[in-house]
Amino acid sequence: MNEASKSATVRAFLACDPPEEVRRGIAAIQNRLKKQFGSAVRWVRPEGIHLTLKFFGDIPMNAVETIGGVVHEQVRGLSSLSLQVQKIGVFPNAGRPRVIWLGITGDVGRLVALQKKIDAGLQICGFDKEDRAFSPHLTLGRVKSPQGMAGLGKVIEEGNAAAGEFQASELILFKSDLKPDGAVYTKLKVFPF
Repeated sequence: MNEASKSATVRAFLACDPPEEVRRGIAAIQNRLKKQFGSAVRWVRPEGIHLTLKFFGDIPMNAVETIGGVVHEQVRGLSSLSLQVQKIGVFPNAGRPRVIWLGITGDVGRLVALQKKIDAGLQICGFDKEDRAFSPHLTLGRVKSPQGMAGLGKVIEEGNAAAGEFQASELILFKSDLKPDGAVYTKLKVFPF
């Protein structure tokens, strides 16, 4: 890809952004987990944690308006979602952990329905449909070495991971720039509801 075509694309995703008080709760949970699992996990910086509804990857800049039209249509008339961050889980399972996450409860049914409608609208516009069922979560970290994860099953069982609750009242289309010290996120469009 030449430099001109690189500048014509953007790495993007659609997400809810947890408020600062929830991020502090997430950081406290991460710090507790770091003491136990440390360097076996590549931890996500708390300010970089989002509730992602759709990851686009690299898209042409002119697709931002198309995405905006679909999302705007789907959030119109929607009331805010009451969401709680309160359980630790892993993908795919505790025996083979790859991703450690915090789960979402509350208005999850409405959130899942919104994600499905957005995904269907985007598919009509030529975007690939998600191949996995949407599972609302906040990624805490990615496991680098399963050998360092002894005791993870017990941590999940205990379930002591309340990070707070918030009213989700907007979706944000983020641009993600990958840097050596972590991704930098920029808001491209905000969709209040």
